Amino acid sequence: MEIRFTSEKMQKRCSNEKEMVKAWGPARAVRLKRRLMELMAAETLADISHLPPARCHELTGDLAGLLTVDLEHPYRLAFRPGYDPLPQKTSGGLDWTQVTKILIVKILDTH
Repeated sequence: MEIRFTSEKMQKRCSNEKEMVKAWGPARAVRLKRRLMELMAAETLADISHLPPARCHELTGDLAGLLTVDLEHPYRLAFRPGYDPLPQKTSGGLDWTQVTKILIVKILDTH
């Protein structure tokens, strides 16, 4: 999967292990690095949904349009599909099998 970032700052933090540790601490940095590698290795977003520890899902409410994967509880990596318009299923909703590009938005506590 192709991964982009919504800001240069986020790209720098996610691309350099020293910056990851500085920004989020060693434990979260390890998990972030693992999740980014999993996302890069996946062909589509649907591949990520089959990884039990990732718990990839779409958010609702004020955060609608974002998807997240687990990092270190309660923190999650938030991203959105890199498409406009979004690939849709014929029955409605995001077609995860068509998402091959994502934009990393932020790391957040959704709880």
